[in-house]
Amino acid sequence: MKRQQHVRPLYQVVMDSILGQIETGELKAQERLPSESELCDLFSVGRNTVRRALSELVDEGVLKTLPGLGTFVEDSRVTKTAEYLLGFTQEMHLHQRTVTSQVLEAKIIAADPYLTRRLRVQLGAEIVFLYRVREMDGEPIAIERSYLPHSLCPNLLAYDFSNNSLYRTLSDIYNRKPFHAEQEIEASFATSEVAKLLKLRMPAVVLVFHRETYLASGEVIEYVDSELRADRFRFYANLRLQSTHEEGAFRRLPVYEVHRE
Repeated sequence: MKRQQHVRPLYQVVMDSILGQIETGELKAQERLPSESELCDLFSVGRNTVRRALSELVDEGVLKTLPGLGTFVEDSRVTKTAEYLLGFTQEMHLHQRTVTSQVLEAKIIAADPYLTRRLRVQLGAEIVFLYRVREMDGEPIAIERSYLPHSLCPNLLAYDFSNNSLYRTLSDIYNRKPFHAEQEIEASFATSEVAKLLKLRMPAVVLVFHRETYLASGEVIEYVDSELRADRFRFYANLRLQSTHEEGAFRRLPVYEVHRE
């Protein structure tokens, strides 16, 4: 007996094609889709099929329809502040997002010359290394490699950071509340490892962060390298004109080489 082959409904074929174009960047956030009649010609399907596909994608929050204007790709990016020092978990909770982590590595390492410079510690000092994939609502959206002086947070690895906030643990358990940070942000192409962990199709662009976080005492409590999916975040900053008396106080922060062997 010949096995009956499952045939997918045409509207799902149309949905998958539109989703694929969004994932690859062919269709960008806020971009208008072709009209219903153009989509009918493009996919060789009837108007009801196109309408069903668009309606399903609107219900899923992928598309939005503006009466009299057409159907547009919804902007699913989360606005991330560039002004305030917030832990990733805390900031995503403000957006009512659920944050979890995959802990890929958690161990004590010795400070090399690069970490010695970043963390202001002695060469060979014990450093807590925490390597995590951060997930928002179950989707991998960031990679973080955190380095912390073990002397400031002894036995830190006794805590489970797959669900716990690192900054909250530092504040509540160790009384080491992050006070301010210096941060660099740049765009870069994802490496094959990063693309695999974040489930990106190559080539893909990520936002790369290098941040030193300080305590009120001036000690560096953390240095972190991280990559965020560029298609999931936008950044907000409130800028003001620098007053005349502040101009003399302006200084250029040192820029360090960020690549490590």
